[in-house]
Amino acid sequence: MASDDLRDELVCCICTNIYTDPVTLTCGHSYCWVCIKRTWDNQEEREYSCPECRHRFRVIPKLKRNLRMCNIVESFLSTHPEQEEVGISCTYCVHSPVPAVKTCLLCEASLCEVHLRVHSQSAEHVLTEPTTSLGNRKCSVHKEILKYYCSEDAACICVSCRLDGEHRGHAVETLNVASEKKKEKLRNILQKLTSRREEAEKRVQSLQELRREVSDKPAGLTEEVTALIGGIKEQLEALEKRVLSEISRQEEQVSLRVSDLIRQMEIKKEDLSRKMGHIEELCNMTDPVTVLQVRESDSADYCDTEEGDNEDRERDDNKVRAAGDLDVGLISATLHSGLAGIVTGIKRQLHVPANMASDMLLDVNTAANTATVSGDMKTVSWHRYMKQRRPKTPERFEHYQVLSSTSFSSGRHYWEVERSESGGWRVGMAYPSIAREGLQEVIGWNNKSWGLEGYYNQYIVIHDSKKTLLPHPVSSRRLRIVLDYEAGRMSFYELCDPIRHLHTFTATFTEPLHAIFGVCGGNAWLRIY
Repeated sequence: MASDDLRDELVCCICTNIYTDPVTLTCGHSYCWVCIKRTWDNQEEREYSCPECRHRFRVIPKLKRNLRMCNIVESFLSTHPEQEEVGISCTYCVHSPVPAVKTCLLCEASLCEVHLRVHSQSAEHVLTEPTTSLGNRKCSVHKEILKYYCSEDAACICVSCRLDGEHRGHAVETLNVASEKKKEKLRNILQKLTSRREEAEKRVQSLQELRREVSDKPAGLTEEVTALIGGIKEQLEALEKRVLSEISRQEEQVSLRVSDLIRQMEIKKEDLSRKMGHIEELCNMTDPVTVLQVRESDSADYCDTEEGDNEDRERDDNKVRAAGDLDVGLISATLHSGLAGIVTGIKRQLHVPANMASDMLLDVNTAANTATVSGDMKTVSWHRYMKQRRPKTPERFEHYQVLSSTSFSSGRHYWEVERSESGGWRVGMAYPSIAREGLQEVIGWNNKSWGLEGYYNQYIVIHDSKKTLLPHPVSSRRLRIVLDYEAGRMSFYELCDPIRHLHTFTATFTEPLHAIFGVCGGNAWLRIY
């Protein structure tokens, strides 16, 4: 019984259903927002009053949702779901809610099966599926049921609007015909949207596959780099042992040579001590005859001692210097050779592409007459007052540019370019089908070329007329362009210390690629290395 009493308190007296979006008037009575708005819209006198207490309002009150009532309704419906299943109820079944099967637009009433049987069947009583949105089914001017559609004003109108109103003389159709036409348009739109959604689904699947590939690559690359670094460490440790072993070997040899010199000097020291003792004995003798009878050869030997000492000292000093020197050249050669071997092995493991600089030349047959090509076909330059007189051919650019004679349709390649300090320059790659005149010939201003240019000490990359300003300031005159044709990657690097990656384009290449060079203004030039 308590739930029935609560339900009675939550019923709108206009539609006799549980409140939907309840609003409360200043007089304290509550209604569904749709019900009270529809009631006031149908009042001809435009005097707004409360349906229950007849309290009048001078102007239409602002309708604000009663949040507390909304919460109570939601709580009640959550614990009494059977009440929610009734949906739109019959207007005339006031004692208990009975589901409506039709709504009469003329009567603005919903009917159950019983009341429908006794309802008028005349044409003006238009029956439709049960609905509470009756306000938009009648003309706001004539209060008549909407029957026609004015295609000129894109509005649903009543009979009076068509015959005597503002839509008189306009092209009109019945609602059903206009609805079918609109449905046909909507079906066409739906078909296009379906096709676009299928395409989006395919792209999502493709991107998901790409994400899986990308997620797998770091693991494999991490393992490869870890193994590579581990191998480098092992090689460096082996090289360190080899160099240190050589140093120890030389140290041992030096030590042996020095020890040998020490023994020689000890012998010499003993010989000198013996001579000194003999001379001291002679000096201490009192018998002059004995002193004078010493052999001349011995005396000469004693007299030449100082001169011999000087010669021996110089010879011994040279021996000491020679004995104490390590063979630094051999140690350095061993270290350099070992490091060079490690670097070569690293390049081989990383699959570093062969340097194509020696093979790449400029194709003078594509060079614009404003571009000067050097005799070795390695340098292109621009001079204001120097213009070539080459014949005009389909391959020749109209302005500033030249292609390489070398093209790439597979593999990994790189080459290096040096640029001038002044003037404008662009480097990149292009299909041979690139335009040869007009804006479409300029590197990056089409979908057939990819370029890098310098702009006021900044780098810009450009493709298909879309420019991107890079955050890196220009810091080197040497650039490297790297192409991985199968992977669809084209990268630009600045050869500063350390090498800086500038940008990578990704694409699915459909033609062979030529290197392309452009110069303009000042004393601009580019040279291939």
